[in-house]
Parts: sequence; structure tokens; C-alpha cells
Amino acid sequence: MNDSHISQTREGPAAVVTLNRPQRRNALSLDLMLELLGCLDQIGRDRDVRVVILAAAGKVFCSGHDLSEMTGRNINEYRRIFDVCSELMMKIQAIPQPVIAEVQGIATAAGCQLVATCDLAVAAEEAAFATPGVKIGLFCTTPMVALTRAIGRKRALQMLLTGEMVDARTAADWGLINRVVPAAALASASRELAAKVAEASSLVVALGKQAFYTQVDLDQPKAYAYAKEVMSMNALAADAQEGVAAFLGKRVPCWSGK
Repeated sequence: MNDSHISQTREGPAAVVTLNRPQRRNALSLDLMLELLGCLDQIGRDRDVRVVILAAAGKVFCSGHDLSEMTGRNINEYRRIFDVCSELMMKIQAIPQPVIAEVQGIATAAGCQLVATCDLAVAAEEAAFATPGVKIGLFCTTPMVALTRAIGRKRALQMLLTGEMVDARTAADWGLINRVVPAAALASASRELAAKVAEASSLVVALGKQAFYTQVDLDQPKAYAYAKEVMSMNALAADAQEGVAAFLGKRVPCWSGK
């Protein structure tokens, strides 16, 4: 569609979804978020897709919410924007496929939230991250949710209260991203990571991703109680039996996704 704000391609087992609004710094307009939500929902039901790469066109990964939509609205209109944004972030973690952010440039505010929300992230050396809403009178409260869970309280508050940029190396040290590479190697690095993810059983990866986000906010006894039940059910799966047998037999496993 001519008015599409994202594009999607397939590269083997990977779906590459690209934010394609470079003239607006890939700002998360309501239309873009709804389109991305629909795209991810469709991908989540496609068993042939094993992993998702979330990339962006142009020099900026994502500048956050479209500020032209943040003036002169009533409270229900603002709630609609943040409801959709929250739904989008939760969708990223709810679909069975791991989502890898491929960050080529600046990611600010809800754009930083997007990176923090993705399961994995690879960034170019030129990438930088910030939650600068405090500087314009709109505290990055919803980005705070993902950011705090990714990098912890003190570092998140430093970003939130100062609005200052964090470079890619620091972001990697803090746990916001997994790896920093030269810009020329970014696409190959994200695809290398995607290929490693896609080597495993799609059933087991989906099970593990769901279990991770379920247990992460539980207290330790509840987390163990939940995790042991998941692992017990996992052990019954055909792919678990195949994987263990292949390991013991010193052969490559043949996954069925069951």
C-alpha cells in the first residue's frame, strides 16, 4: 500500500519488518502503531516464521511518538494513543517468535521503549538512546516501564530524569542492547543472531519466551514453582525427546515443532 508506514520481507525463517517513515524519523504515529500491531499479529500466527528482525529505514531508528499527535487532544484521545502503544509493546513479547531490534541510529522516548521491549537488540556504533520527554514537559512514563525492566532502577532514572543520550557501548554495558557492531556489519550481525535462534525447535523457543516473561516479575518461590511445571511439560514434547536423543546419539536433531 502506498500509505504504508512499514514494510515486510521474508529471509528464510526470518521476517524482516522495517519502520518506513524516515521523513518523520520513524515516529510512532497511531497509524504506524496500528499497522505494526496487525503485522506482528499476523506473524505470530505464521508457523513458518521462526524469528523477527525489526529494522528501520533512514538515519533514525525511531524518534518516539509523533509529537504532532500530542497537542490539542482530549484525554480520551491521549489514552487511545498510549493504549495502542502499550498493546504494541506487549504484542512484541507475546508473539511466539523472538524479536530482534536492528538499531542503525538514534532511538528516543517510545523508540527507546521499542528497543527495550524487543527480546534482543543489535546496534550500530552510531546508535544512541534517550528518554528526553522530561525536557519537553512530557515525562517518558510509558517508556519507563520497559526501560526499568531492561536496565534497572538507577540507570533508568538517570536516563529519565536527565534526558541525556546514552551511546551504544554504554547501552550494551547497561543491558539495553546485546551487541554493538560497525554500521556496515549491522545487517549481517542481526541475521547471524536470527539464524542462531532459528536453529532451535520453534515450539521450545516459543515455550521458553512465554515462560521468561511470565516468571521474570514473580518472586523467586513462585518463579520456581511456575518454571518447574513448564519444564516438566516441555520434557514431554516430541522435540524435547528428539533433542535429548540426538545429543546422546551425537547427531543433529530433526525438529517437528511438536
